[in-house]
Amino acid sequence: MDKNIDITLKVWRQKGPKEKGFFETYPLKGISQGSSFLEMLDILNEQLINEGKDPVVFDHDCREGICGMCSLYINGHPHGPDSAVTTCQLHMRRFNDGDTITIEPWRSAGFPVIRDLMVDRTAFDKIMQSGGFVSVNTGGIPDANAIPIPQYKAEEAMDAMLGVWMRKGRVRKVTQSGCSGRCCGAREETQYEWLPEGQIGLIQRC
Repeated sequence: MDKNIDITLKVWRQKGPKEKGFFETYPLKGISQGSSFLEMLDILNEQLINEGKDPVVFDHDCREGICGMCSLYINGHPHGPDSAVTTCQLHMRRFNDGDTITIEPWRSAGFPVIRDLMVDRTAFDKIMQSGGFVSVNTGGIPDANAIPIPQYKAEEAMDAMLGVWMRKGRVRKVTQSGCSGRCCGAREETQYEWLPEGQIGLIQRC
């Protein structure tokens, strides 16, 4: 179970590419381990703004592990201690109460620091503009409606999903008895209802 931790941050601060940089130390208290690393930096910046100080500048965009903008060196490792994840997908549960976390920009002559943790990626953009690429055979995804599914498999899929919803407590089974109108023959009707009341699912007649 996630808990709140107190940490100390050592963040690289640099006003520009030709300015001399330095590490600034910031204590942070009560950080939820369920927070992402960038959410933790958001909390730091909110604290700095409330104190009348300049927030830490860092790159980010999608925050979904796709774009690759959140390029940080964390405790000497690209993107932090987790493997095969971007910084935005790194969560604070990877750190312990009382930890000191060192955060730096990418150290490369080709990517000069713009400010703090943000770097200039123009060199990388020029490589892509010149036609640099990699070939990856990914194939195509057929439209679901274009895949023939036998009727019995479709029924089994519906039954399986109904069972899932019932186990989750979202659907209940309601059985009613009555007259079918043929010499008062017995009729039993079974309904599956969503909870809370509203949409009715499958209806099975006997």
